[in-house]
Amino acid sequence: MYLHGTSKINAEGHLEIGGVDVADLAKEYGTPLYIVDEALVRQRANEYVSAFEASGLKFQVAYASKAFSVMAMCAIAEQEGLSLDVVSDGELYTALQAGFPAGRIHFHGNNKTPDEINMALDANIGCFVVDNFVELHMLNALAADKGKKVKILFRITPGVEAHTHEYISTGQQDSKFGFDLGNGAAKQAIEEALKLSNIEILGVHSHIGSQIFEVDGFRMAVDKVAAFAVQIREELGHTFQVINLGGGFGIRYVEGDTPLPVAQYVAAITDAIISNFSAANFPLPEIWVEPGRSIVGDAGTTLYTVGTMKEIPGVRKYIAVDGGMMDNPRPALYQSRYEAILANRANEANAETVTIAGKACESGDKLIIDLELPKAETGDLLAVFCTGAYNYAMASNYNRFRRPAVVFVKDGQSDLVVQRESLENIVGNDVIPARLRKSLAK
Repeated sequence: MYLHGTSKINAEGHLEIGGVDVADLAKEYGTPLYIVDEALVRQRANEYVSAFEASGLKFQVAYASKAFSVMAMCAIAEQEGLSLDVVSDGELYTALQAGFPAGRIHFHGNNKTPDEINMALDANIGCFVVDNFVELHMLNALAADKGKKVKILFRITPGVEAHTHEYISTGQQDSKFGFDLGNGAAKQAIEEALKLSNIEILGVHSHIGSQIFEVDGFRMAVDKVAAFAVQIREELGHTFQVINLGGGFGIRYVEGDTPLPVAQYVAAITDAIISNFSAANFPLPEIWVEPGRSIVGDAGTTLYTVGTMKEIPGVRKYIAVDGGMMDNPRPALYQSRYEAILANRANEANAETVTIAGKACESGDKLIIDLELPKAETGDLLAVFCTGAYNYAMASNYNRFRRPAVVFVKDGQSDLVVQRESLENIVGNDVIPARLRKSLAK
């Protein structure tokens, strides 16, 4: 049994996170319940900051809020010295409502609307990551209307893809994101932007993949981005101040996952930057990265209550829980794998192989296939690990289920940071037109 962060099995044989027995959390807050190990979140954030400080380079570590965006998380990011990456007006609004400094917010996205851009301009955010030519000219025009000059990075596709243990150099032109290096679009974007009076080019942004367990892909991306920076300086006379290498740093979900220590990822990036730019007699740029999953992923645990069971002799035994694809769509979408235990009987020996089914009206609503557990009983608590990223963030009201509450735990204390949705919340935005109400009244 692999336990993350402050998680441990206490004297009662219960899972404990942040010094709090999860059985007590279930009684107080109900299930399904997202539990976040605050100390582990802060530890992960500090690992990035400390590693970059050791490099001696200027840097920003921007938390990718798409992984898990709530106001309490924005507060932690600010306290740990992180910047923030947002991709929508909702994420931007969450950050601003939390009091996050606007100057440390970076706005991503391949289809920013005029309303979103104006909202960000009015907030005086620190940087836009420009994704296409339409956005570039729209941003310039909207900034001109407000008498502002905005700082931007250009998102480029460097021709490197990396996922888990593999990386590949490829044309990578078939992507909805960014300006391609290979076909000249990236250079053309720089040329056009240099002519725009309300745009200040800080540099470029590159993102090569997700769940990356090696460093060669990052090194290769730095090689290509550095060569592009040199080309732009020589041919257009513009020097990049910032190189953003994106995110994608992996975490351990299940046995066999082998992510590297944060310091190893950072050292590979910073060493490659220093080597490439020094060799070209180029001023060392400020380095930005955007970890999301690797800060919150393994700090999250989802707690469910076991409900019904169904055994198909010689085929499979299903154990159903009170959540499912509504609070964690990743297994259905990506066949993502997770580990789990009976949180109230954590010391008992495994006795059967089961499939954990959700309660959504979908045959594909299976959270974990072939999980070894003690013989489960109705009312037991199932804890699914590493659900801090892209679980709450991707949760839905499918079947009109209510989205779960979120609690932070630390030093024996639990704090509610997102209330469980109520039935009133479910219908809160519904409207029945008067012509339909007439028929209902009959």
